Amino acid sequence: MSVVCERECKQVVESSLEKGMTYKSYIELVNDLAKSNGTTGVDQSEDRVVYTGLNQRRMKRWNKTLKVSEKVRESIEKLDKKYTWLVLTESWCGDAAHVLPAINKVAELSENLDLKVLLRDENPDLMSNFLTNGAQSIPKLVMVDNESGQVVDTYGSRPKVLTDMVKEYKELHGKLTPEFKEDIQVWYNKDKGQTIINELVDLVKE
Repeated sequence: MSVVCERECKQVVESSLEKGMTYKSYIELVNDLAKSNGTTGVDQSEDRVVYTGLNQRRMKRWNKTLKVSEKVRESIEKLDKKYTWLVLTESWCGDAAHVLPAINKVAELSENLDLKVLLRDENPDLMSNFLTNGAQSIPKLVMVDNESGQVVDTYGSRPKVLTDMVKEYKELHGKLTPEFKEDIQVWYNKDKGQTIINELVDLVKE
């Protein structure tokens, strides 16, 4: 995938690289928010506080249970270029609770992959350069070549099969219902992060 990133965009990406937190720091932030009944982001509604607590538990589970096959491990270990994965997210985002642990699991396989996490609402300039069909969809991974500073690809906010399912459902029904959102969670739980992991392997191969 060719990513167009003009001069202004490159400057935003460069400054974002300095601001990004580690995955460990992000997990600590979400843990603290869950304990204090808080949430990240501009919208501090009760719903988002509840989602933050739910997502904290989801991420804790995935961090412990996500498995990586030997084939994936070998493929990532062969990576000979250095990349930074900038990921925009928020603690209340349901997709992020499933996708981010998988991103981290892959990044941990190679010293050539540096994962940095940023909060979407605190980084509007970066988010505005990487919209999905005009929307501020998260999580959004921005893949930066460390040597050139160029953005070489993006990923998110969902695995392709779910993106297609959501698009089709919206075309038929106009919006996502609570029942359909529950179906998405069921899909994630059955898939166990494997589709995301495989798509991330393809990302660094291209």
